[in-house]
Amino acid sequence: MQSLEAELEDARQLAVEDLADAIESIGFECTRCGACCTGTDEDEHTATVFPDEVRDLEASDDYEGEYDWRDVARPMPYGLSESDDGGLEGETFEWALQTDSCGDCTFYEENDGVGACTAHDDRPLICQTYPFSVALAGTSQPMGDAVDEAGVVRAHECEGLGREISREDAENLARALKTRAVRELEEAIDVRDTYEPAAPDPGEVVVHDSEGAKGIDGTSLEE
Repeated sequence: MQSLEAELEDARQLAVEDLADAIESIGFECTRCGACCTGTDEDEHTATVFPDEVRDLEASDDYEGEYDWRDVARPMPYGLSESDDGGLEGETFEWALQTDSCGDCTFYEENDGVGACTAHDDRPLICQTYPFSVALAGTSQPMGDAVDEAGVVRAHECEGLGREISREDAENLARALKTRAVRELEEAIDVRDTYEPAAPDPGEVVVHDSEGAKGIDGTSLEE
């Protein structure tokens, strides 16, 4: 298996034109069904968000300062355990978009069966690029196994797959997909390099991201 640094170099060498060709061959048009923004009976919606993306959403003009870190993001639940009071405790890596009481993304709303993102202009890269990913180790693969692929591009389950996409839209999506792959690998390397094991108190959660260890409110534990 290649090192993360080698995978990062591969990501940086990805050709947008080739990615766009692959996306065009698979085809995609968002139907606004909301499936990628909502949870299921078994699992809450889980989408990775980078620290700077959390801050962008906090500062979004759409919310005029109404949101703080915990309104936007929650600790990635994987690896955490249930505490005595029914919450979560332990240490985990990275952040997930916050969810509402139904387990849906907090930025998702639906009117007459049509879904919409209330933070569309500031949505994270993983949302901009769904349902696609690239076949590089160290990058995230959303919503289960790939159901189609072309070159290094993988497509994950979505009712919008197979629909005609314009070249302009394919290229825009390809640029975002390359950016996401590079960012995910840079983040993974930084998390690895800054990680130091923590010993959270009972009922406490420590989140390790590219900026170091943080509490659930996004503040550094080193401050």
